[in-house]
Amino acid sequence: MTRRGLVPVDGVTMDIGVSSMQLDQAERGFSFQSDGPLDMRMSQEGVTAEEWLNTADEEEIANVLFKFGEEPKSRRVARAIVSARPLKRTSELANVVRKSLNHKHYDKKDPATRTFQAIRIHLNRELDELAEGLAAAERVLKPGGRLAVVTFHSLEDRLVKRFLRERSGSEPAGSRHRPMAGPRAAPSFETPAKAVRPGEEEIARNPRARSATLRVARRTAAAPWGSEGVN
Repeated sequence: MTRRGLVPVDGVTMDIGVSSMQLDQAERGFSFQSDGPLDMRMSQEGVTAEEWLNTADEEEIANVLFKFGEEPKSRRVARAIVSARPLKRTSELANVVRKSLNHKHYDKKDPATRTFQAIRIHLNRELDELAEGLAAAERVLKPGGRLAVVTFHSLEDRLVKRFLRERSGSEPAGSRHRPMAGPRAAPSFETPAKAVRPGEEEIARNPRARSATLRVARRTAAAPWGSEGVN
């Protein structure tokens, strides 16, 4: 670890998701609440949402919307997107989604939320980046060091929850009728603390915190998983 310039640390905090600053900048294309170009790139490098939406086939779009946006009518939305191409603005995409799902102005939640989330996660490899970040935190934390992760939607939270349950040895070993493939690694984290979510007072002060979940776990002295033979 020292050869790579990594120094053991007492704590790692990860705040996952899009920042308010990014959401509030219409030119970044993350929000459907104000019109802007279909960009959605966090690093401002690589394929834009416009380029992807206007070239991907219907099946690929549907799969992304279902996997990363948990959109139950992903095929209908994907079909509408392909029919409406070319798309260039966030307002255009949002209106296509709303129309395809028969959205009414009085509906409580805008259905475009799921589509925008899915495209953003896909373009920025957000879940892959999160998984890599959790593994990196495991490597740099010293024994007793704490990992604290704040997530803002269920896909992220499930990934963090599964990582901490697995690394703490809390994940079920599987069916009792099927033998384990091999010995499990020693737990690299203690059993994580109970998840913390915002109360009514905090949500009133900061509405964007309503979907936040904080998970915390403390590092053990065991080697990082998968590090056998690595110094």
